[in-house]
Amino acid sequence: MKGLKNVKAYVEGKGIITTDIAFEDGKITYIGKNDGIESIFDTDGIVVPGFIDQHIHGAGGSDGMDGTEKDIQIISKTIAKEGTTGFLVTTMTQSPENITKALTAVKEVMNKGEYEGAEVLGVHLEGPFISPKHIGAQPLEYVATPSVEIFDKYDEISGGNIKIVSLAPEQEGGYELVAHLNAKGKVASIGHTGAKYDDVKKAVESGAKNVTHTYNAQTALHHREVGVVGSAMLFDELNCEVICDTIHVSVPAIKLVIKNKPHNKFTLITDAMRAKGMPDGLSELGGQEVYVKNGEARLKDGTLAGSVLKMNVAVKNLVEKVGVSFTDAIDFATKNPAENIGVLSERGTIEVGKRADFTVLDENFEVLYTVVGGKVVYKA
Repeated sequence: MKGLKNVKAYVEGKGIITTDIAFEDGKITYIGKNDGIESIFDTDGIVVPGFIDQHIHGAGGSDGMDGTEKDIQIISKTIAKEGTTGFLVTTMTQSPENITKALTAVKEVMNKGEYEGAEVLGVHLEGPFISPKHIGAQPLEYVATPSVEIFDKYDEISGGNIKIVSLAPEQEGGYELVAHLNAKGKVASIGHTGAKYDDVKKAVESGAKNVTHTYNAQTALHHREVGVVGSAMLFDELNCEVICDTIHVSVPAIKLVIKNKPHNKFTLITDAMRAKGMPDGLSELGGQEVYVKNGEARLKDGTLAGSVLKMNVAVKNLVEKVGVSFTDAIDFATKNPAENIGVLSERGTIEVGKRADFTVLDENFEVLYTVVGGKVVYKA
């Protein structure tokens, strides 16, 4: 019986304990003392569930919008080094041809089900249904009006694998699309939007469940109009994605969201672009030049253009800079995104019957091992 022997692990319902974990055919079969387990490695690190990144564009010099199986596999292999075991390939506002190419590549990769690192869990369609006034680093010329018909076409191309759609609900057709997404079991996410409180309220009533990179590319909190940011904290139905690199969002702002959200409604994302894992210098996002220096990725005009954040660093930032407990920070990178995208029954926590997806961290939050389906895909 393969497994992990005498490890310190964060086990669901028990906290951090010293135990054995057995797995077979990619799933956890036993947790507890068992002399019959043959350990796949020995470690002094702490075993936690594998990280899940529901919003990531690229890494290792590749982007999901490159639209090839090879590029998706490069992202998969690169982010396994930071402890990520599952992710949503995130598209961006682009031409219908380029979006189609990206979605087709995701479908082909998922149909094969073979990965060099982290597993593709689906697609986060970020745009094109966004507000032209809140595009962030998205190209304006490809912004489109929210459309049920266009979404259904994209979802069919993806093989039904779109999990999240970021959109501006206040745009014409926005609430109709939100309701349609909710009816189809997709996550409607409020993002790149000029929505006000009343717009967000209507979106939530229509079935919106998520806020895309909270604080960024959306209306700010003001005492006469709380905007998307204030509404995100008021509506418990909304899960808040946050880029915890302390560049996109300050430490006090991160604290404010965590203080005002139910525990299961705060999710770490990286929103990383192709420059992650690459040297500083010139890079690219959606056909636009991006300049990467000292951990920041910006367009020529200074606009933040995604990040180069690693998920293990995001967890570290929460613990060391924000003051979140270790287990809470892990939940924000594992259990919460799994619940948000509807895969908590099979991953996101260490429990019997769930996938044998693990990340092993040392005391400095460096990744020692990453295990996907019981197989080591990364070793430091």
